[in-house]
Amino acid sequence: MNKWLELILGLILVVGAILVAWYSTMWGGFWNFRHAAWEFLKGGVFWFVVLIGILFIILGISDLKE
Repeated sequence: MNKWLELILGLILVVGAILVAWYSTMWGGFWNFRHAAWEFLKGGVFWFVVLIGILFIILGISDLKE
């Protein structure tokens, strides 16, 4: 695919997603994509912190063996 076509298509998709999320608050609770994106981001941050904690525990156990 042409590099300019890829850039324009990507820009259209990103701007379209932002506009849909922005205007979805007027469509009611079920169609509120901005709220869904916020919940997904909070869940991702939670699991990132948990996995970093597990990584530190594994590294600590590995250091105790030496």
